[in-house]
Amino acid sequence: MDLDILKNQIKKFETMINTADVNMANELVDSKAPFYTPAFPNPVYGGEGYLSLVLWLRKSFSNVRWKLEEMVAEGNKVAVHWTCSGTHDGDFMGIPATGKSFSASFMNFYTFNNQYKIMSDTAAEGMIAILRSLQIKP
Repeated sequence: MDLDILKNQIKKFETMINTADVNMANELVDSKAPFYTPAFPNPVYGGEGYLSLVLWLRKSFSNVRWKLEEMVAEGNKVAVHWTCSGTHDGDFMGIPATGKSFSASFMNFYTFNNQYKIMSDTAAEGMIAILRSLQIKP
């Protein structure tokens, strides 16, 4: 695969998640691609499904923004280091708005199909996975 095209797709993806542009989402994400999140009991699919996660998060953090910090591409995969920030101004998983701001670092691994559309997004959970496994709330 052309690694420059993959990297360009991720840059477009950054714009898509920050603008919640459904046309871009459908252009960048394969319609059969499943996405899993603790927020929903079942996977969501395709660009519109992916955007449903973004819109769900915006209900709690109306100014949430993702910033692409760095990426590495190889084969049909791109690893991305993101910074996500926002203000907790709405109910979040039962926690009332606190007005506190956050900035967090995330790592995601995207797999692309032959049409250069995202087929999967695997998030690296790191420390939160350990806390979740031990049933400790951060």
